[in-house]
Amino acid sequence: MLTIRQGQPADLSRVMTIYALARQRMREAGNPGQWGETYPPQALIEEDIAAGRCRVAVEDGVIRAVFALCTGREPTYEVIEQGAWPDDLPYVTLHRVATDGVRRGVFAEIAAWSRGQAERVRIDTHERNLPMRRVIERSGFTYCGVIHVEDGTPRRAYQWTAGGEEPAHE
Repeated sequence: MLTIRQGQPADLSRVMTIYALARQRMREAGNPGQWGETYPPQALIEEDIAAGRCRVAVEDGVIRAVFALCTGREPTYEVIEQGAWPDDLPYVTLHRVATDGVRRGVFAEIAAWSRGQAERVRIDTHERNLPMRRVIERSGFTYCGVIHVEDGTPRRAYQWTAGGEEPAHE
């Protein structure tokens, strides 16, 4: 069982290692472009930690995953194509989700935790990130359409809404 807590400056080295492992797995899975060689940069993670957005998932004292929990409107979600958001009510967004790859089911636990934080949770991922797309969909998120991130590249966008469909069990 994972415990999710706010990331701290002392976590930075392990967090950056997890992101490096995630980039390597993305490349190996045929998705080299989503995060490239350097995303997310350390300065952004330091900013996430300072702003209280960084969350780490810990198991037996070891950080297994990291993500940013962002509140408020996400500017890149204002325009959605090839679909629509189910509503325009307040939501939280999961960004920069990465695991160390040691065990399965980590995203399902992150998703379950996030559902306890808000009645609506949004997330996006690259078209070619098939492993992430599968775990997002298995965790009860509904595909809503295509958004474009800051650099203009498209992402598949999802929303989970309280009272919606229950997640599938792995």
